[in-house]
Amino acid sequence: MNREILHLAIPNIIANITIPLLGMVDMSLMGHLGSEVYIGAVALGTTIFNFIYWGFNFLRVSTSGFTAQAYGRKDSEEQASLLFRSVIIALLTGLLIIILQKPIIWLCFLFIHGSTEVEALARSYFSIRIWAAPATLGLYAVSGWLLGMQNARYPMIIAILVNVFNIVISVLFILVFHMKSDGAALGTSCAQYLGITTAVVLLLKKYKNLLPAFNLKQVANLQKLGLFFKVNGDIFIRTFCVILVFTFFTSKSASTNNSILAVNSMLLQFLFLFSFFIDGFAFAGEALTGKYIGRNDYESLKKTIRLLFLWGAALALSYSAIYLLGNKFILRILTNNTDLIKQSTTYLGWVILIPVVSFASFIWDGIYIGATASKAMRNTMLAATLLVFAPAYYFLNKTIGNHALWLAMSLFMLSRGLFQTLIYRKNILIRTNSD
Repeated sequence: MNREILHLAIPNIIANITIPLLGMVDMSLMGHLGSEVYIGAVALGTTIFNFIYWGFNFLRVSTSGFTAQAYGRKDSEEQASLLFRSVIIALLTGLLIIILQKPIIWLCFLFIHGSTEVEALARSYFSIRIWAAPATLGLYAVSGWLLGMQNARYPMIIAILVNVFNIVISVLFILVFHMKSDGAALGTSCAQYLGITTAVVLLLKKYKNLLPAFNLKQVANLQKLGLFFKVNGDIFIRTFCVILVFTFFTSKSASTNNSILAVNSMLLQFLFLFSFFIDGFAFAGEALTGKYIGRNDYESLKKTIRLLFLWGAALALSYSAIYLLGNKFILRILTNNTDLIKQSTTYLGWVILIPVVSFASFIWDGIYIGATASKAMRNTMLAATLLVFAPAYYFLNKTIGNHALWLAMSLFMLSRGLFQTLIYRKNILIRTNSD
């Protein structure tokens, strides 16, 4: 069982390493341009796209869960239908985002605030990167489908290619063509289209045998579309809460001053770095939970869950130790601004703590996704956001300032895992066993 977990987790971890690496490279490039406004601009621009793309992350999440269950049942017709259904929805959604880009950016800046210079640069960043929306959402759908098919190797190849190319071309645009924050946006856009092209080539190489199973009536099956959108609706609300928390975090940082925005943006890289590693095991949880539920093999499911939590706890403790011992080294990679490094040390305790308090929420997310237990995911996320994160910040903000943001974030992560643990038996074992 450990071998099966690692077979799925390791390629996802390797792929995910390139994602925070890209964020850290962008942050490092901006941090060496001589002004903190470029760090702030990329932070605000990235937050806006997180708001947009995380909102449509259900295209990956629900596709993964449904596909894993179809894989467990050995239902090739449904496997093919899920791929086409999710990709078509993704591409149409991406085109709609491009068409609506002006009202989207207007709406975003109603809630996200920074200095005049930072906002101007962030708007320019947005106007370039928005054109990659169809490719980005298409990759979400394809990656989710591949994971559901127990194929973690192809998403790894795609992610490495996309992010390495993104780093190289961003360095070219920023340092050679002096495009600054616009260069980071253009590099990301070019890389996304390279990624979706690569995905199509790989799909045709390995899965062309599924083409005869393609049935247009099944793709447009109203009952299955209804279930797809019902689960997606729950996941959208759940993901919107995540977006809301991180957008709120960045917005409150920006409204304090440019230095706090830069400090918090850099320290969030520690959380993102851990999250992309632990997500490797969460993704393994998605694939294996869906497969075993599809096979009605609940003994293997329970054993998988126990092992996933052992791996998650070990990884969390390792990361907390790394952050405790190596935080100054990581900060110096992100910036050469000694004032920002000095300010960051005040809040380092929070990033050392976060892996331990958050790992359970990541592991449970993967398990709930594989079981398509979307309603339970939605409810626990709403509780963590409205009953934990918001009160923690508003009750303590005036007393402890920026520490209130970090405390609220830590409690948000911890409560998600606790709530999901409390309702696991009812919503995973009993519900799926009785379906």
